[in-house]
Amino acid sequence: MKKITIAIDGHSSCGKSTMAKDLAREVGYVYVDTGAMYRSVTLYALRHGLFNADGSIKTEELQAQMDDIRIEQRLVDGKTVTFLNGEDVEREIRTLEVSNHVSPIAALGFVRSALVAQQQRMGAEGGVVMDGRDIGTVVFPNAELKVYVTASAEVRAQRRYDELKAKGMEADYADILKNVQERDYIDSHREVSPLRQADDAILLDNSHMTIAEQKQWLIEQFQQRV
Repeated sequence: MKKITIAIDGHSSCGKSTMAKDLAREVGYVYVDTGAMYRSVTLYALRHGLFNADGSIKTEELQAQMDDIRIEQRLVDGKTVTFLNGEDVEREIRTLEVSNHVSPIAALGFVRSALVAQQQRMGAEGGVVMDGRDIGTVVFPNAELKVYVTASAEVRAQRRYDELKAKGMEADYADILKNVQERDYIDSHREVSPLRQADDAILLDNSHMTIAEQKQWLIEQFQQRV
């Protein structure tokens, strides 16, 4: 059976990663979390003082250091874990501080070019499930299955809040909702590869769906394509 490329795009905190991971595990494909890659660059920038006091990015310095940023995703105990220069950063890249800084980083053309090239190499042979903001429009415009996922900002903020609390991390619902709304605006209005639904993508609003319902829906879409 021919292995296809599956692109799952959509807003932040709408369950893309959960859907993509479940599908990849179910059908034996490789899962790539592109959002974690942008979060890793953001974490690097925060650690290396590449943000000014006003929150703007020291763009020239970051661009000069892009070759020093190595991002890997490995399967550890059945879960995809992100490594930044050899260090497991899966927990750190999910903090609200990183969430508050990732959209401006992801809007930089040189950052997107570097990561898109890496993503295209990862999925060149098919048999990959990749989620992000521009997978179906930029990274893999010819993907055989494209899904665009959304949910209300309030639902997404609650999910993010619950996720952080479950991990024992500090969380404030109002701060998270503000972050979700700001990221929506930045992601859809940025100049380079803005978030949008590909013309041939299937829309899924999962505001009122369970994870099991999402999984079944996605499996059905996959089976139709293969």
